Amino acid sequence: MKSITIKGSQRESVGKVSTKALRNAGKVPCVLYGGDKPLHFSADEISFRDLVYTPNAHTVAIELENGEKLSAVLQDIQFHPVTDKILHIDFYQLFEDKPVTMNIPVRLEGNSPGVRNGGRLLFRKRKLSIKALPDLLPDFITVDISKLRIGGTIAVETVLNDDYTILHPESTAIVQVKASRTSIDEELEDEDEETEEGAEAAAEGGAEGGEAPEAEATE
Repeated sequence: MKSITIKGSQRESVGKVSTKALRNAGKVPCVLYGGDKPLHFSADEISFRDLVYTPNAHTVAIELENGEKLSAVLQDIQFHPVTDKILHIDFYQLFEDKPVTMNIPVRLEGNSPGVRNGGRLLFRKRKLSIKALPDLLPDFITVDISKLRIGGTIAVETVLNDDYTILHPESTAIVQVKASRTSIDEELEDEDEETEEGAEAAAEGGAEGGEAPEAEATE
C-alpha cells in the first residue's frame, strides 16, 4: 500500500490553550496510539490534504523533528461542524507482526452487460473493512463486473483472499444490477436470437430442397 509522509513536532503540552494556539497557527493536534503510550504531536494542516481528501487508502509515515520515524494508519478524524477544518486526528501505530483493520476502497472493472441493457448499477459497498498485516494491505479491491447481468449480484464471497480477512459476511452484496423500466430482458433477447437463427437455417435448408426436421411431439 502507498504511504504518505507527515512531518510533525512532538507536543509537550496538551491542554486546551496550547491546542487552540496550534489550530490558530494552521496546525492540527494529533495522537498516535498503539505503542507503549500515546504520542502527542502536531503537523501542518496542509500536510493531510492527500491523506484525508481522497477516496484512496494510504498508510502514513510520521517523521518527528527528533528523527524518529513511525508507521501508522489514520484511525479517526474530527472536523469543525461549520468550517470543515480538521480539528483533531487519531492514528494507530503499525507493527510488522501485528494485523491491522482498515477500510479499503472497491474498484469496479469491466462493463456490465446488464447496465448496457438498461439496468441500474447499485454500488452497495464502496469500501470493505479488512484485517491484514501491514505489508499485505492492498491499495484497493478489484471487482470484475464484465459478466454482471440484470438481477445479478456480486458478493463478498467472490473477492476472498488469503492475504487478508474481509470483516463482512460472505453474502454481503458489493454491487448489483437491478431491472429498470427501460431495461431489456436479456434471457428473452438471447432466446429470440436463437429462434431467429433456427428459422434462418430452416429456410436455407428448404431452399436447397432438404426437409426441415419435424418437431418432436409432446403430450
